[in-house]
Amino acid sequence: MSQRRVIDVAMLPNSSFGHQGLVWWGTVGYMVIEGAVFVIALVVYFYLRLKVFAWPPNQPNPDPSYGTINLIVVLISLVPAMLAKVAAEAFDVRRARLWLLVLVALGVVSMVLRGFEYTALNCRWDDNAYGSIVWVLLSLHTIHVATDVVDSMVLLAMAYLKPMTRQRYVDLSENSLYWYFIVAWWVPIYLVIYFAPRWM
Repeated sequence: MSQRRVIDVAMLPNSSFGHQGLVWWGTVGYMVIEGAVFVIALVVYFYLRLKVFAWPPNQPNPDPSYGTINLIVVLISLVPAMLAKVAAEAFDVRRARLWLLVLVALGVVSMVLRGFEYTALNCRWDDNAYGSIVWVLLSLHTIHVATDVVDSMVLLAMAYLKPMTRQRYVDLSENSLYWYFIVAWWVPIYLVIYFAPRWM
């Protein structure tokens, strides 16, 4: 009778930071899928641009004021996101709570500014194809910002109200990773919405 070789993994942690953990792979997979959606929306934007002579058609260019302020806010938000990630990976609950709170506050500011951005597009979503794709681009990103702001609020509440387990620290760390993704995508979307009409 042959013997089966087994390894006892009972002592291994049930969660890990970075690429050794399933949460990281899930987050990265989600970013790949959502990144593909952003790429498709940008391709549609440039495809529609090729079909008309004037861009935007018979409308003023969007006002970049609120979008630029929002860009600055989300770039600044990378600092608390990074510090929250570092604190979580060091199992420092006090600093993790603090920087997550700052990140949530900046996320809320970004959402308020986003509301003003819609008023500065100088078009409605149903005016024409240009208006539709600009609203789609802005709304796609807005949904991602709103989702992560709510997720960060939930994590913050749990950090204050529940015991901080290793899994909670992993969740905080991966939340920052996803915020990096959201901020990174705002740069090209911002440039396309506010400056592509001036350059093309």
